Amino acid sequence: MILIVDDEISIAETLAEFVMELGYTPLVAYNGQQALAQALEHWPILVMTDLMMPLLTGAGLIQALHIEAEKRKKAPPPVILLSAVRNQALPDIHIDAIVPKPFDLDYLEQVVYRLLKEAS
Repeated sequence: MILIVDDEISIAETLAEFVMELGYTPLVAYNGQQALAQALEHWPILVMTDLMMPLLTGAGLIQALHIEAEKRKKAPPPVILLSAVRNQALPDIHIDAIVPKPFDLDYLEQVVYRLLKEAS
């Protein structure tokens, strides 16, 4: 399952369709808190998240996933940060790739396959 997190419903739905076309099952959340709850129930193989969201930011979600991965004694899922903000100061979090919004689906597909291959 690939976890998609974006507070813009149209973006989250577009990404869910994209993930299904790639042959994966999407888990969709509209804020970081909802995403964390879903990830705890269904550990994702990849996370695509926005940075600026209500209730729990993308950075907070990523940090929480790393803490949970340590508890589970497993590797955290690779993370693709989707963000419209360029040259942003990112907190000290591990991000595997940054894809700027508006995103190119062909480029995003390449990034997804690269990260899943590296994680396997």
